[in-house]
Amino acid sequence: MAHEAVVHVVDDDVAVRQSLSFLLASDGLLVRLHESADAFLARKPDLSGSCIVTDVRMPGLDGIAFMHRLREAGLHVPVIVMTGHADVPLAVEAMKAGAVDFIEKPFDDVFLAAVRGALARQERPAPQDARAAEMRERIGSLSERERQVLGGLVAGKANKVIAYDLGISPRTVEIYRANVMTKMQAKSLSELVRMALTAGLSPGEEA
Repeated sequence: MAHEAVVHVVDDDVAVRQSLSFLLASDGLLVRLHESADAFLARKPDLSGSCIVTDVRMPGLDGIAFMHRLREAGLHVPVIVMTGHADVPLAVEAMKAGAVDFIEKPFDDVFLAAVRGALARQERPAPQDARAAEMRERIGSLSERERQVLGGLVAGKANKVIAYDLGISPRTVEIYRANVMTKMQAKSLSELVRMALTAGLSPGEEA
């Protein structure tokens, strides 16, 4: 890379900023902290080879509005959205807006893997056409009910809501969800959502 990679953390919670700074620095990554999306945009940092980690809910510009502002400014940088469990629908919306991943709080070891993956995208952009075709092929291997469950998950619905919509039990939804994860070769909900969006599936649409 022409520039050393920097992870920009954008969050209004000082404790979260400090915690992520320690975690990322411990993994050998350079970190810059920003207390808000507005503060980040005002500083206009060099984003060459870097990525952004932002909370989805913040005072002022929230994570989704922040992403739209970045795109409007022509700043095409990988963005990872942080979300609470109840904010999964918002996270799905953020991924539709271009986020490369979303991570649910509290964080675990997938956080650093997501950051490393986002930085790698800057070095080796994936061939999107081939990737989309591969994801469509995987979706094609799903049964009709599995595709219905996938559509609900991409819409950010909880298992019990999907169960109500389909007239089946939450336990049955869990079984279908596990089957979908296996057939799609997804290790997490965020990865599954990203795969579906890559294939062209919109939130709320049946696969």
